[in-house]
Amino acid sequence: MRFRASWAVILAAALLVGLLAYGVASRRADTSIDDAIAAGERVDAPDAELPVLGRGGEGSLADYKGKVVVLNFWASWCKPCTEELPLLERTHKAIAGRDATVLGANYQDVSDSALQFVRRFKLSYPSLRDRDGDFADRYGSRAFPETFVIDRSGRIAARRRGPVDQAWLDRTLPPLLGEKA
Repeated sequence: MRFRASWAVILAAALLVGLLAYGVASRRADTSIDDAIAAGERVDAPDAELPVLGRGGEGSLADYKGKVVVLNFWASWCKPCTEELPLLERTHKAIAGRDATVLGANYQDVSDSALQFVRRFKLSYPSLRDRDGDFADRYGSRAFPETFVIDRSGRIAARRRGPVDQAWLDRTLPPLLGEKA
């Protein structure tokens, strides 16, 4: 009797592990943004009201309508994310006078850890807190950092899955900064 009970527990555990593995494997990143950009199209940028890191209140992309927005998903525990923060700060300072901004989206981070990085790198651009990761999910984000450039009409014009570099920013931003809303 004990032998049968052990097998029943093992079988139940195996089925549970199998179902979990299936659930994880079947949850693939949404590639619709990537597909649209590859086809030369622009899609409306997903938006959400999120807490502003280190400040009271909430913010969203709608707050920046009419501006070019470099939306960067980052986390303090992500080494490539923190390595690109100084470049993003320089970019923010360079484009701020041209109706453009960098906007961070801090991904599932402890706010104290994230604030330490904001202070360490003296970031002057705002970051929204994506506490549960739902905002990043709407962008099909699965690996960080990821950056999306949003045109003045609120549409995604470019994306970078992985760290940005100066060459990518130099190719991507000037045409968008020259566009009218």
